[in-house]
Amino acid sequence: MNLPEKIVNEMYNNDAFSQWLGIKIVAVSEGYCKLKLTIRKEMLNGFQIAHGGIAYSLADTALAFASNTRGKKCISMETSISHTECVQNEDVLTATTEELSQTKKTGLYLITITNQDNTEVAFFKGTVYRTSKDWFSEDE
Repeated sequence: MNLPEKIVNEMYNNDAFSQWLGIKIVAVSEGYCKLKLTIRKEMLNGFQIAHGGIAYSLADTALAFASNTRGKKCISMETSISHTECVQNEDVLTATTEELSQTKKTGLYLITITNQDNTEVAFFKGTVYRTSKDWFSEDE
């Protein structure tokens, strides 16, 4: 298992919320993560469409995983989301990250969320702070 996979597996195994949401890891590499989630009835709001917080949570998890894959512990500083289409019960959402910028102290990411028809349903932008703390020591 390579370092990005090791880090994301460690994060996911300790992330009860992402597990409860049913998030599945599709792909991981340095600065990149792709996740999937199937919308369930309990994720719907009063309009019988997915609560906006579900797409937000999926994207936030993708941001966390992607930004941490380079070995330094990162935390989010600023995030925002734009919803472009309604999400229905049983839709399968895919969050795909794009690392726009990475410096010694910050990272900027765009997460695109699509449904099972490859329709873009939301765009999430996130900025993270890159700490000096390593995920694993050299001998792990």
